[in-house]
Amino acid sequence: MDSEYYMQIALKESQKAFKNDEVPVGAVIVDPKSGKIIAKAGNKSEHGCCATYHAEILAMEKACKKLKQNRLWDMEMYVTLEPCTMCAAAISIMRIKKVYFATPDSKGGAIINGVKFFDSATCHHRPKLEYGILQTECSDILKKFFKNKRSVTKF
Repeated sequence: MDSEYYMQIALKESQKAFKNDEVPVGAVIVDPKSGKIIAKAGNKSEHGCCATYHAEILAMEKACKKLKQNRLWDMEMYVTLEPCTMCAAAISIMRIKKVYFATPDSKGGAIINGVKFFDSATCHHRPKLEYGILQTECSDILKKFFKNKRSVTKF
């Protein structure tokens, strides 16, 4: 399996979120040794009763429960949008080995944009990074979602 395969699965999770009127972001946790998908999730922060229910947070929580451990050593994460500060901090705390993300987020991203969390002195674990996989597809669904939101809320 290659990184595009796993990002396709993350994109499917973002499409599910889109259908549920959530910001369309999807995340997948993979064990790179076996190639097995450990967990996957889409955003549920609007309708999931908690604003912190980002795809990354939900996928990490599912993976920890499935693996019966509190850290995700040697795991990799695929996510359709650059993680925010909260998710970047959680990724660091969980000790994710590598993060792949599809599209940068100039407004809310915290890895290559914004606070650049993994470059901060208080970051204790810095995962390897790769981005740009399926960037167009993952960016397009986000643009469509927010275009739809703006057309509904015109004054």
